[in-house]
Amino acid sequence: MLENVHVVFDPDFFLKFVLSPSPALLRGLVATVSAAAIAQLLGTIIGVVLAIAGMAPGRVFRGFNQVYIWFFRGTPVLVQLVLIYFGLPYLVGFDLFPAVMHLGPVEISGALIAGIIAFGMHEGAYMSEITRASITSIPRGQWEAAQAIGMTSGMTMQRIILPQALPLLVPALGNQFNNMLKTTSLLSVIGVAEMFRVAQQLQAATFMTFEVYLGVSVYYLALTGLWTIIQHFIEKRLSRHLRSNRKRESSVGKSPHPEAAN
Repeated sequence: MLENVHVVFDPDFFLKFVLSPSPALLRGLVATVSAAAIAQLLGTIIGVVLAIAGMAPGRVFRGFNQVYIWFFRGTPVLVQLVLIYFGLPYLVGFDLFPAVMHLGPVEISGALIAGIIAFGMHEGAYMSEITRASITSIPRGQWEAAQAIGMTSGMTMQRIILPQALPLLVPALGNQFNNMLKTTSLLSVIGVAEMFRVAQQLQAATFMTFEVYLGVSVYYLALTGLWTIIQHFIEKRLSRHLRSNRKRESSVGKSPHPEAAN
């Protein structure tokens, strides 16, 4: 039976799709990158807040942190997306995400807003654990030294701990953003015209299934590959900066006291 199957691949259509993208595909590309960047930023902010709340002495904050992480890490992101976009408006009794939302002079799709919120909240659960691990990796002596000079817990976190912990987030943050670029394809489920949705529409119009989906795969590979290069550059510069700071601190610590030198 396999002998009767005639497979046809149209290289001209594939190359035209990849090398001469339509305006709709370019707009989808912009929507993909924008949604990923904003959702990752939102998720990082949520994650830092949750991590600090989870380390607070109050049981309410710790309990909320645990429930939040349990829900958003224990359910699929697609379920969360549908729950927020379709379920939340039903719960409150009015449309939270109309077709077009006005943010000042900018018009933006309500579905895109819902997707960014869903992805950001999902990402916040993972960034919370990553941030907590970075904070707890700071030696306990840093806390004790800050408290010894009269700093409050909030001041210690803001001025001493977070500045040291945030650079440790960079590798994990880069990896999470790489995943976010691919996760945005789920926006097609709620009708957002990101790259995958545009590819689906083109496939439905041309029936060039393999060419279209292979072409959009090339775009995702280009995005993630480019970000990998950028991430490597950022990590390299950060590593060089941290080594420079350690050497400077070490040289200061080893330098003789001015009075002793005299």
